Amino acid sequence: MAVDISKIKTNKQVTPKEKSEEGNIFAFLNKDISLFGNGLNDKKKEAFYHELHILLTAGVDIRSTLDLIASEQTSEKDKTLFLGIRDKVTGGSTLSDAIQDTGKFSAYEYHSLRIGEESGKLSVVLNELTNFFQSNINLRRQIIGALTYPGIVLFTSFGAIFFMLNFIVPMFADVFKRFGGKLPFITSVIVDMSNWMASYFYILFLLFASFIGLMISQRNQIWFRKFFSTILLRMPFVGEMIRKIYMARFCHSMALLIGAKIPIVRAIKLVKQMIGFYPIEISLDQVEQDIMQGMALNKSLSAFPVYHKRLVSLIKVGEEVNQLESFFGKIAKQYSEDVEHQTTLISSMIEPFMIIFLGLIVGVILIAMYLPLFQLSTTF
Repeated sequence: MAVDISKIKTNKQVTPKEKSEEGNIFAFLNKDISLFGNGLNDKKKEAFYHELHILLTAGVDIRSTLDLIASEQTSEKDKTLFLGIRDKVTGGSTLSDAIQDTGKFSAYEYHSLRIGEESGKLSVVLNELTNFFQSNINLRRQIIGALTYPGIVLFTSFGAIFFMLNFIVPMFADVFKRFGGKLPFITSVIVDMSNWMASYFYILFLLFASFIGLMISQRNQIWFRKFFSTILLRMPFVGEMIRKIYMARFCHSMALLIGAKIPIVRAIKLVKQMIGFYPIEISLDQVEQDIMQGMALNKSLSAFPVYHKRLVSLIKVGEEVNQLESFFGKIAKQYSEDVEHQTTLISSMIEPFMIIFLGLIVGVILIAMYLPLFQLSTTF
């Protein structure tokens, strides 16, 4: 029976329960746009897999499905991409091969789709990929939303301090010179800071710009990734949250791949390509070798401090009862809930501290500037 594509609704209707479950996994440090890469961003991938799942499940043929997806694209580049996938599929290629040939999708997605095609469970895999990318997007937005206000306050604080030290303080300093006499200690310190900033501002700016340039140019180098990840993990509060974020992503990826009947060694190799976090990547190199030599997954993971002991213990139980997929899924959900709670807590703690910080700094500068005037008024 023919299906009228125009009557199929592809806008996702998410129940409160589904919304809660799907918003739990976070792909750290990625925005909804792709930076420094040629791949599609998570938002576009989520929409792509969702429409594929809806339309193919409804009985629409693959060519019409890809035509519809391509027609919805506002970017000519994206439209060309999906039309190219359509042409390869109609030319005899599988969907997984057509996606791989574009170079815009990861090996993780390719192998997941390939397993789905070979096992006849493509619809299930498409739904899992949809949930995976939607979860990445939802929790990322939550993190960004929680840190946006403190970030604005912090930026405003430094802007106010910079303005006062470079414009307000020099005006008062000129007045103090005319009156002569010895300035109070706090006023002298503030005036010296203002003079120092005026003298070295451009040097500081160049150093900061050089540091940013170094980070961008060296971000893929092993030494930089190792150093940067070590610093992140040692940061108070933030370090543990980052660790849980990547543990959640690791567990969710493993649950998806094991559920797709991908062998454990192959799953480890694919997860290593997806994580993008040096401590986990380097550990999975050794884990892959250990498993090929007959070692249990939990025993291999226990050798690396980045994995929590509780995680290793639960994986051990999952291996013993042959339910790794279920255990990985539950662990990922728990980690994600912990991250959600911590982001809310950190946000609620940072906001008042930022406001207090701004008030104290501005207050100290104003007191330092008016204190000599008060002293002068008492001498007359």
